[in-house]
Amino acid sequence: MRRIVAVSNRVADATKSATAGGLAIGVLGALEKGGGIWFGWNGELTDGESRDPRPRVRRGVTYATIDLNKKLFEQYYNGFCNNTLWPLFHFRLGFFEYHRSEFDAYLAVNDVFASKLAPLLAHDDVVWVHDFHLIPLAAALRRLGQTQPMGFFLHIPLPPFEVLRALPVHRELLTQMCAFDVVGFQTERDRNAFVIAASQPEIGGTLLPDGALRFGDRIVRSGVFPIGIDVASCAKLASTHAASPQLESIRASLVGRQLLIAADRLDYSKGLPKRFRAYEMLLERYEQHRSNVVFMQIAPRTRSGVRAYTEIRHELERAAGNINGKYAEMDWVPLRYLNRVVDRGTLMAMFRLARIGFVTPTRDGMNLVAKEYVAAQDPSDPGVLVLSTMAGAADELEDAVLVNPHDVDAVAEGIHRGLTMPLEERRERHRAMLHVLRRNDIAAWRNRFIDTLVATSRPRVLERRRSV
Repeated sequence: MRRIVAVSNRVADATKSATAGGLAIGVLGALEKGGGIWFGWNGELTDGESRDPRPRVRRGVTYATIDLNKKLFEQYYNGFCNNTLWPLFHFRLGFFEYHRSEFDAYLAVNDVFASKLAPLLAHDDVVWVHDFHLIPLAAALRRLGQTQPMGFFLHIPLPPFEVLRALPVHRELLTQMCAFDVVGFQTERDRNAFVIAASQPEIGGTLLPDGALRFGDRIVRSGVFPIGIDVASCAKLASTHAASPQLESIRASLVGRQLLIAADRLDYSKGLPKRFRAYEMLLERYEQHRSNVVFMQIAPRTRSGVRAYTEIRHELERAAGNINGKYAEMDWVPLRYLNRVVDRGTLMAMFRLARIGFVTPTRDGMNLVAKEYVAAQDPSDPGVLVLSTMAGAADELEDAVLVNPHDVDAVAEGIHRGLTMPLEERRERHRAMLHVLRRNDIAAWRNRFIDTLVATSRPRVLERRRSV
């Protein structure tokens, strides 16, 4: 089996147990099979140049991490990644900013990644690069003479070409994506956006009959690889933590009321202000739910120091105060708003307890919370997933109650529908969604992508054999 080298902006700490996030589970499952490498930033910043990685081995996986220059990181990460690419790729041009110096830093950090990674690579490795932070990495590695099969997976959405054109360096970015052998996306919509953009005359790609792109002397293949979850792990965590003291305390505090739950990073792409307005409309229009439901929004703070995130936090705090001030009773607080991380076991058990899983981003590449909520349910009495049509997960979870997050009336109606849905219908919907989750789990995502990437190297091997 060929060694896999995974590259991501941030790498899990090799001295600790693996994180339970989708990326970590998917990557580690592939690396542990063949003793692969996981390369990336270790979270440390320096005033000087990045030092060479000091590889550490844990459970057969080599963790090779580097530090980054503090000033360069600020422009690369908080600048180009979070103030330019993130809002652009999520269709939020109102938050979009571009500064050439930040793009230069973005390229410089990718050059650092390439220069520190190249000495670790063997000629028959397979390189698997993750997410928008590292779009230029393959081009940087190619300049250093690396010829290994290289694949890129975009975890977030890719907007259509007319939106991408707002980025002054969109040509450079698309050209850099075409330095990979395989480019993977969450949905067919995202893949189509890439193919159409890369085949524009100003970019230079040519669409071939088999769906691949010819870009110069390269063949670039694209595919849809929707990331999944470890279904059994979510179900086990939910079940084992359901009787924990913390869950008993939460259950007691509800006093028999139905729980609505949402768990998101505090980010403008998650549609949180509209979600709060939809909940308020539910209480306004459907009086039977007043004092009978509790909405718990978990939204840990992220990207401190970025103005857009500070503003949305203040907006949500005001909205929560207004809803509770308007509808609360002596023994009932309708909205519980938490700005902290909840441990994974407790969160899965809370999902299992909740009658409604509330997942309404205004744009999302996939959204694994939606899948985790479904996996955590008790099949005999499952809750209902209210899911945004703007999340990639909606392409798979067609049996959720699908809503447009911009239509707060429709979202309120969707919540009401879920709260009043008969048990047998809830069971049928849950069975259908669980079947999809098991078919497209985290192992399937990993294996499909890696198999596609490995297959791109076979013609090269045959050519070398013929020339011998």
